[in-house]
Amino acid sequence: MDDIDKKIINCLQGDFPIEDRPYQIIASQLEISEDELLTRLENLLANKTLTRFGPMYDIQKLGGSFSLCAIRVPEERFTEVRDIVNSFSEVAHNYKRDHKFNMWYVLATESLVQIEQTNQAIEKQSGLKVYNMPKIQEFFVGLYFKA
Repeated sequence: MDDIDKKIINCLQGDFPIEDRPYQIIASQLEISEDELLTRLENLLANKTLTRFGPMYDIQKLGGSFSLCAIRVPEERFTEVRDIVNSFSEVAHNYKRDHKFNMWYVLATESLVQIEQTNQAIEKQSGLKVYNMPKIQEFFVGLYFKA
């Protein structure tokens, strides 16, 4: 990752322009071409420097559901279970914690029923109990990772 890639990552974590050619606007701010920006963004995704690039929607305001879930995964099975969990398109993101509940993930679905169905399928495939923790109260945390 070079300095331009770092600038791209830092820039794309802020306000994304809602315009006909948003990448052209961002490229202009970074003093590179739109084609270079798009190529670099594709490369950052392909080489897994970035795992995702896209909007964050409030699924509940759109009529859907989401929930935070946790699993106690034996360390020797972590990669296997991670791959099972990540194979579900309903999984928004998944991360490891240094805790007895060491795998956490967020489900985003069209309904509460789909939350339950997805967790049941994950339990069946992994053989491990999933702990579902739906939101009771929401807090906004502005998250930014400087590259």
